[in-house]
Amino acid sequence: MKKYTYTESKDTRSGFGAGLLEAGRKDPNVVALCADLIGSLKMNDFIKEFPERFFQIGIAEANMMGIAAGLTIGNKIPFTGTFANFSTGRVYDQIRQSIAYSDKNVKIAASHAGLTLGEDGATHQILEDIGLMKMLPGMTVINPCDYNQTKAATIAAAKYYGPVYLRFGRPVVPVFTPEDQEFEIGKAVMLNEGKDVTIIATGHLVWEAIQAGEELEKIGIDAEIINIHTIKPLDEEAILTSIKKTGCVVTAEEHNRLGGLGDSIAQLLAKKQPSPQEYVAVDDSFGESGTPAQLMEKYGLNAASIVLATKKVLSRKVYQDATVA
Repeated sequence: MKKYTYTESKDTRSGFGAGLLEAGRKDPNVVALCADLIGSLKMNDFIKEFPERFFQIGIAEANMMGIAAGLTIGNKIPFTGTFANFSTGRVYDQIRQSIAYSDKNVKIAASHAGLTLGEDGATHQILEDIGLMKMLPGMTVINPCDYNQTKAATIAAAKYYGPVYLRFGRPVVPVFTPEDQEFEIGKAVMLNEGKDVTIIATGHLVWEAIQAGEELEKIGIDAEIINIHTIKPLDEEAILTSIKKTGCVVTAEEHNRLGGLGDSIAQLLAKKQPSPQEYVAVDDSFGESGTPAQLMEKYGLNAASIVLATKKVLSRKVYQDATVA
């Protein structure tokens, strides 16, 4: 098992703030809009350097999406900023009609995604946003794993033409990916090559997958671990190549098991390579109030749950092989 270490932990939303500032320096067409959550979205540095390229819309998220769509007509590259719940569920009609259907070059920056919003509870958390956004034709869906990758993803999104949903979070998590990484939209990242099981994770669950891989190694299980930062378009080749080798897969995400990364992979396997699969995800429920750590443990979004899911899927693989034989 390849060893990953870190010297600091940062929130992925700060990676977005750093990426937005750099993207703004690289391209004068990059602009930012916010729905009264400047501090939460870490837009302060961008506003300080480019005050004329920032628009405070207030608590009017639907209006923000419409304005962003309009700005693209003048060749601007707008980044909208608010919580993931308000970036998707509250404004789905505006995104569908004005951005996705119209193929507008809008970047929807969604912070505080998943359960790890924490104490604000179920009304502010969202576990359905990946499903909502990946169903929109032409929408790119990105869910990076740490500060460095979120920064790189933000810069890459600014260069990419077309609507993008960029999902990140509130809690501090280990920073373990390279600072100077080249972020390629739609390209999976191989974290560890293995032969027994494929573990595919996204967002905050990537670090948990690495921790699970280390625990599995102790009991003789060689896990292949893949970071899927782009859920749409999905890197089908990387996924199929890995599962063809290992014969089974565990998917891990901070999202409802319905409609997320796991569902995308299940559809792919059903069409091209049927294989045993286990999900580590929220089991079709809303969240609740609690610290991020408490919620991740209660809803089974951690390394221990990935280890258990791996043991389960391996038992299914053995049974399947025996049946075939």
